[in-house]
Amino acid sequence: MKIVADFHIHSRFSRATAHDITIKNLSQWMKKKGVNLLGTGDFTHPMWFKELKENLEPAEEGLYRLKGDNDEKNISRFILTTELSCIYSQGGKGRRIHLVVLAPSLEVIQKINIALSWQGNLQSDGRPILGLSAIELVKLLFSISPDIVIIPAHIWTPWFSLFGSMSGFDTVEECFGEWANKIFAIETGLSSDPQMNWRLSQLDNFSITSNSDSHSVPKIAREANVFNTELSYFKIIEAIKSGIPVNYSKDSSQFLYTIEFYPEEGKYHYDGHRLCNVCLSPVEAKKINNICPKCHRPLTIGVMHRVEDLADRPVDYKPSNRPPFKKLVPLLEIIAEVMNSTVAAKKVQNEFERLINIFRDEISILTDISIKDIEAESDYKLAEAIKRVRENKLVISPGFDGEYGKVKIFADDEIVTRNNSLF
Repeated sequence: MKIVADFHIHSRFSRATAHDITIKNLSQWMKKKGVNLLGTGDFTHPMWFKELKENLEPAEEGLYRLKGDNDEKNISRFILTTELSCIYSQGGKGRRIHLVVLAPSLEVIQKINIALSWQGNLQSDGRPILGLSAIELVKLLFSISPDIVIIPAHIWTPWFSLFGSMSGFDTVEECFGEWANKIFAIETGLSSDPQMNWRLSQLDNFSITSNSDSHSVPKIAREANVFNTELSYFKIIEAIKSGIPVNYSKDSSQFLYTIEFYPEEGKYHYDGHRLCNVCLSPVEAKKINNICPKCHRPLTIGVMHRVEDLADRPVDYKPSNRPPFKKLVPLLEIIAEVMNSTVAAKKVQNEFERLINIFRDEISILTDISIKDIEAESDYKLAEAIKRVRENKLVISPGFDGEYGKVKIFADDEIVTRNNSLF
């Protein structure tokens, strides 16, 4: 069975999230997006955990569904997940590490929440801050259940990640110590893609996953994982592990590919200073000793720079034993550009819903539906836009220091007609 999975999202109980994030809304948007399996996010928060217990019922082993949802055509399942923030000191340096945690049952979550309630205020945020090191947290979680899965989150983000320039480490072993062999997957984050991670030979023992880290319902699955496996907690774990190079076989892998945000669009792809409106490539930043040319303070070192520092392979390195990936632009953003409007505009929302009703889901529209069929049901400019996204023919201004990059499909002065576009 083809499964599109997004393990890392947040509830409305996390900071800077939308107020309409409910289990019911998530279930509805899963079908619009074409997602079969969605992480619950934030299972440590008491109010969200209560809603999970009230609104979900057991489905396949270790997975859950919205109560009363028996739709066999659009299967929607939930897997129990959360993100934890570890803030501590190690090696004479302050560390801030975010980890995505997958759990096999509500009963295991209950034990996790009891144990973590002694380490931090679980009510303060859906992504609680814990005064534990990554080593201590991993040890604690595996003492509760060996079936828990721990995935270092958005591993390149400057401020809160495994390899982050401001508070991270240079190797997985430095971060997790003797528990490093229990970690078998990492998460790329929005500002990096698998190819950037392939450049580090030290990551050859890890499967590379991609997730949305969504803070609003429409943004789920902007990054996701596509598997060919059965629906169950343990089969999904096996599928993730099949993406590790030593386990990977192009002809039989259960890990088909990942869906990727264009990394340049991520908030920390390049170096820079947002307040000074300074955005620099790693080469440019290094020429000025990573000092802002306007305020003369240290730049926020971005993902691309950090990858360059740790990589031991060339930029174009492409292994034969890794799942491939597809870069996409969210359909709402494509429609908004075609209509010269915003994603929140009613006409954009209406066109999105109309296309979903015709073609079933967003991911199918972006990846599988023929361009001719899209043109027949919409117009040539939208069809041309989706074609260009599939062919990676975009203009992108990189994100930096917390500022999202800007993706454009058409040039400002470009006039697109049926004669110069599709055929």
